[in-house]
Amino acid sequence: MVSLDLEFVRSHFPAFAHSESKQWAHLENAGGSYVPNQVINIFNNFYTSSKVQPYWNFGPSEKAGQAMDRAIEVIPATFNASPDEVHFGPSTSQNTYVLANALRPDWAIGDNIVVTNQDHEANIGSWRRLENTGIDVREWKVDPETGLLNLSDLSQLICEKTRLVAVTHASNLAATINPLNSIAELVHSVGGLLVADGVSFAPHAAIDVHTLNCDIYLYSTYKTYGPHLGLMFTSDSISGKVTNQGHFFNAGKPTGRLTPAGPDHASIAACAGMIDYYEEIYHHHFQSGSARLRDRIEKVFDLFGEHEEQLMEPLINYILSREDFRLIGTPSTNRAERAPTIAFHSYTKSSEAIYDSLIDANVSCGHGNFYAHRLTEAVGLDAEDGVVRLSMVHYNTEEEVSRAIEVLESIA
Repeated sequence: MVSLDLEFVRSHFPAFAHSESKQWAHLENAGGSYVPNQVINIFNNFYTSSKVQPYWNFGPSEKAGQAMDRAIEVIPATFNASPDEVHFGPSTSQNTYVLANALRPDWAIGDNIVVTNQDHEANIGSWRRLENTGIDVREWKVDPETGLLNLSDLSQLICEKTRLVAVTHASNLAATINPLNSIAELVHSVGGLLVADGVSFAPHAAIDVHTLNCDIYLYSTYKTYGPHLGLMFTSDSISGKVTNQGHFFNAGKPTGRLTPAGPDHASIAACAGMIDYYEEIYHHHFQSGSARLRDRIEKVFDLFGEHEEQLMEPLINYILSREDFRLIGTPSTNRAERAPTIAFHSYTKSSEAIYDSLIDANVSCGHGNFYAHRLTEAVGLDAEDGVVRLSMVHYNTEEEVSRAIEVLESIA
């Protein structure tokens, strides 16, 4: 059995050696992860040697284009997709907005789409606004006790006029992994499309869009140890349904139709640093090499997931042991069932007060609704005070989790 070499992992992140940031137990990774040297080095190199318009025939421009092309070539392996199926945008919110506007002309007044009240607003707001254009927007509601979705409820909402269902792979509060493959079967049975928001799932497990059977999958690279960009996979079937949102002369380019404006060149190039980091982790832990990049990514994320499962188990069990605490989402500590994003609230103290105690102990965290405003209200909470959220990724330590538990214990 191979286990994650945490000391080796953390050696790649300058934040753990910085005089200020190293004092913190960073448990607000669902809001944004630290960045490894591999990403930082590409940024530094790009800005110092090739921060010019790319793809011309002079040295710095050629270098810039090559750096961007490298990222465009390797990043699709994180979806198990091809380069023609992956779009680089400024953010997942922006990608979703563009996608909604690109798909709308293919639908008729009276057609319907289904959204949940579990999602981050970025994955539902753009679809909900289509109600103003004559689309019937139906809401797939969570259980108000648990914050979870029931697949049987979806079957009551879809029909032959359902054009799309938008759902999160794992909520940024409930964190429970939704069964995308089963959802896809239902949606596809009526000829609809499945749009999956993977922002809160992507840092924790390898994404396989073919196994998931989704038509569109989105995630944000600043949650997966990279720059602030949004990545979007679209299946071949989407190309014929979307109207061109880019320049008219790019309409024939598969990745140009959904990118009305190019994101930062350096950020695209720096995405390759994420892959370089995964490669470092792979070659440190495994003696025999896998020929396919995709296989190496899967093995690395298996290591990440095993470690994260060990991190979240004591924290979830502690929260469940407290009669004055309520966990949002499944109580499972199995990484096949939930991501290590732990949202809870107290029946006796405000979330802000608990948050303040954690911050005073140098535990990075947050409180509120985290843009899951509808979910927070659906489970009966004030959207402003909301929940306390502690979120881990593979570089966190058991000691950091213990520090958080000690703080919670001190305010019992």
